[in-house]
Amino acid sequence: MNDNLERVKALIRDVPDFPQEGVTFKDITPLLADEVAFSSVIDVIVVHFGRGTVDKVVGIEARGFILASPVAYHFGAGFVPVRKAGKLPWETEAESYELEYGTETLEIHRDAFRPGERVLIVDDVLATGGTAQATAELVERLGGKVVGIACLVELSFLKGREKISGFDFFALITY
Repeated sequence: MNDNLERVKALIRDVPDFPQEGVTFKDITPLLADEVAFSSVIDVIVVHFGRGTVDKVVGIEARGFILASPVAYHFGAGFVPVRKAGKLPWETEAESYELEYGTETLEIHRDAFRPGERVLIVDDVLATGGTAQATAELVERLGGKVVGIACLVELSFLKGREKISGFDFFALITY
């Protein structure tokens, strides 16, 4: 996997001052366009958590959807979207949180989980940890059991891992 991991890392480009000045955005779109790198990322996440251990995979808007959907497929699990406020069409549960450049509110459908379902949360980047923490709180409030949180990239200098220290966290690449 080392060669594939290097390939994956080489396909993530830095975009300075996006979405605002002083923030360096990790753009994964070149990686997503590379069939070997993209499939390798999905395979590594599935192998880390192991087949048969997940009932639902939660994808966080928007790039988390792209990674979480094929992960759910490989697990034979359902997919549940977590979206920004006002984007889901039915009854929702909401959670607000801080991110490195502001605040945000996430929502999930209230009927997303049956009690005790094992849930894997998937996103593209772990930055300050606020998004992952808010999502985990939503899952558990609705009766799901978070078995892990997987991200393609961890920005370790933002110390997001500290906010989700109670969960099995897996990142393929750490900056």
